[in-house]
Amino acid sequence: MHFFFACLSERGRFLKEQILLLVELQNIDLEMEKLMLKKVDLPKEIARLDEELDAIKRELEEDRQRLDKLKADHRAKETAMKNSGENSKKAKSRLLGVKTNKEYEATLKEIDAINEKSSRIEDETIHILEEIDKVSEDLKAKESEADSHRSRCENGKRRLEKELASIASALDGVMKKMHKARSGIKTKFLKKFDNIKKRKNGRSVVPVWKEICLGCHMNIPPQMYNELQKNESLMSCPHCNRIIYWESRDDDA
Repeated sequence: MHFFFACLSERGRFLKEQILLLVELQNIDLEMEKLMLKKVDLPKEIARLDEELDAIKRELEEDRQRLDKLKADHRAKETAMKNSGENSKKAKSRLLGVKTNKEYEATLKEIDAINEKSSRIEDETIHILEEIDKVSEDLKAKESEADSHRSRCENGKRRLEKELASIASALDGVMKKMHKARSGIKTKFLKKFDNIKKRKNGRSVVPVWKEICLGCHMNIPPQMYNELQKNESLMSCPHCNRIIYWESRDDDA
């Protein structure tokens, strides 16, 4: 009789160890899943920051090109104003040499047209100068804002690249932990773990708290919950068939 209870106790200890290893393996699996997600998501986040940096560069370049065009238009208007002034002087000098009223009236009309054109060019020049001032001021503000934004993006990118570079080492460490945990688990339990994992979206082992399976959030029978708290037998949720274990919490009742 004593031998029977000693064997039962030894079996209970073995199963308790197996449950702990299965829980550890599940946690390692979740850690691996997080790292694999990061391995996929981090390059996307880095690419998004690259796009932001490119967008900043493009926007500033467009504003600079607009400012350059306005300055070129201003230079062209100044040239036109100078030419108009010279044409006006030439026309006025011709007035001194005209000999007929017809020629005099024609020259006056030419001078009026030149002056009208000069006035229009002057108005356009003033408008361009106002635009240059506005665009210059906006560009200065955008450049200051862009510098801050660029700095945040570049810092974020360096942080993500550093994190991405560390994933390979982290994955290697997790793989070693996984191999060690799996090597200590009985083959039939591993097979059960892997089969459930395929069917249940990666979650094979889940805790039970206050008679509720935290895999499917269904109640398990009270008697099963009492047995589960002993951690001496490998049990499955009667609803989702996941491997379950009792999770001790301070407010567990």
